[in-house]
Amino acid sequence: MSLISLDRIRAAAGDLADVARRTPLAHSRVLSDHVGADVHLKCENLQRTGSFKLRGAYVRLRALDEERRAAGVVAASAGNHAQGVALAASLLGIESTVFMPERATLPKLAATQSYGAEVRAEGAVLSETLALAQEHAARTGAEFIHPFDHPDVLAGQGTVGLEVLEQLPEVGTVLVPTGGGGLVAGVAAAVKALRPQVRVIGVQAEQAAAWPPSLAQGAPVRLSDTRTMADGIAVAQPGEVTFEHVSALVDDVIAVSEQALSRALLLCLERMKLVAEPAGVAAVAGLLERPDLLAPPTVAVLSGGNIDPLLLLQLIRHGMTSAGRYLSLRVRLPDLPGSLAELLGRLGDLAANVLDIEHSRISGALALGQVDVEVSLETRGPEHREHVVAELTRAGYTVTSER
Repeated sequence: MSLISLDRIRAAAGDLADVARRTPLAHSRVLSDHVGADVHLKCENLQRTGSFKLRGAYVRLRALDEERRAAGVVAASAGNHAQGVALAASLLGIESTVFMPERATLPKLAATQSYGAEVRAEGAVLSETLALAQEHAARTGAEFIHPFDHPDVLAGQGTVGLEVLEQLPEVGTVLVPTGGGGLVAGVAAAVKALRPQVRVIGVQAEQAAAWPPSLAQGAPVRLSDTRTMADGIAVAQPGEVTFEHVSALVDDVIAVSEQALSRALLLCLERMKLVAEPAGVAAVAGLLERPDLLAPPTVAVLSGGNIDPLLLLQLIRHGMTSAGRYLSLRVRLPDLPGSLAELLGRLGDLAANVLDIEHSRISGALALGQVDVEVSLETRGPEHREHVVAELTRAGYTVTSER
């Protein structure tokens, strides 16, 4: 199979002209200061359906002939691909069935239904859901729409690369969140055709990084475990189509930690006022962890913003902890009137904001007349966090645990 051409990607851009948004390219001062060079964010989290997936799904469905359209389409997804296929099918007048895992979040289920798909919540994990969708396609004759491993999907995702070059012609590096590889392959195909000197770097979650071993072996490698907060890029094995493109066109694929993902998400939310999901901020995490790879100016693609509010609350706390701005301490006190008030006074003097406190007299480790106090604090960063612990220790308190 040959690589997708620039003409094919440009044709996809024409197909999407009245369908997909031309998402903004936003300059980020805070990220630019971090790496010492200009950084811009390609905000696909502001795309229709909340991610880039609409682009590839629409181009893939639009290419179907009338007979295949009449048979309907089927897809399997935990979220973004589901919504992209559902909306694309609705716009084209095609019946769609989307299989989602039983534990898919209610907001994603509801959004997919709102775009017109018949949603079936089946399968304990995505691999089971995928198998059920493929069985449905074989039984009914519906067209199975793969989330990434198809040339039409790559052409649609490649329109992100075209827009980046139009919005920032002098770009030196493009960082792209990478799971199955559809987005990074499409972006690389567009960018390398027009500006071969521009670096294109894929960014994976460290706990679901199938690309580095696959590229080292020269063929797609399957991971046995892909547990990561970045579920949108938790793909166990690259596709054959995407592997051919990534191995030929992408300059590097790196992996980032869970801590880096949560820090990047918090940074986007707090400093840039952009809501993104963990998979969506992988490129920002890569920029924070590996600025040495960048040829400026740099564009980091924010690939999606579909995050469950409950998960967002957990990730904010995780991100604050990773950034040194959240501290949980267990402090041992004498069980005397005023001891707790004295501790809280000291914490106030140290400018640590108390978020939560728990007072316990029940522990086998406690001597008679002692209590443990579990205190959750907001701090200003790693140095302030260390200062708080050091000052409490200096004041004679026993800090028995911290995290």
